[in-house]
Amino acid sequence: MEEQGMVYVYTGNGKGKTTAALGSALRSAGRGMSVKILQFIKSPERTYGEQAGLQALGVEMEQTGIGFTWTKTPEEHREALRQAWPKARDTVMSGAFDVVVLDELNNALAIDSFDVSDVLPVEEVVEMLETKPAHVHVIITGRSAHPSVKAAADLVTVMEPEKHYYDRGIPAVKGMEF
Repeated sequence: MEEQGMVYVYTGNGKGKTTAALGSALRSAGRGMSVKILQFIKSPERTYGEQAGLQALGVEMEQTGIGFTWTKTPEEHREALRQAWPKARDTVMSGAFDVVVLDELNNALAIDSFDVSDVLPVEEVVEMLETKPAHVHVIITGRSAHPSVKAAADLVTVMEPEKHYYDRGIPAVKGMEF
């Protein structure tokens, strides 16, 4: 039986969405699968622990964003998304990778402080998921997954916090969150 690529969505307000996706990427690479990770919000101007670790394993990771939406102008974010979306779509549709992680795509689709629908149309995202090469697994992370993306997925996991040290004023822990 030919293997079927699945669409996985990790969403919710709890910690672990990207961590789950990176764990799947690690497992896939360990099984000899080709993996590419595109990060929609993170900027190539910063260094991320996961990138250093995955590079050592030969896993491609690329940041296509420019940081949090409040750090740059809407026009700058729109331009980053305008460039990122075709790259992501083409990466999936090429069939060159067995696993493609679209990290924080849900966050990008959920931006409501300025319009992104013309540079990142949810309809095109769903069309890509429905027409991707059969062998390609796509993993999408981020809060506030769009209902259409969830409907197109084969697996949706919603991470919800029960307890978090942020609530006690403890900031992000190096090596665990970044």
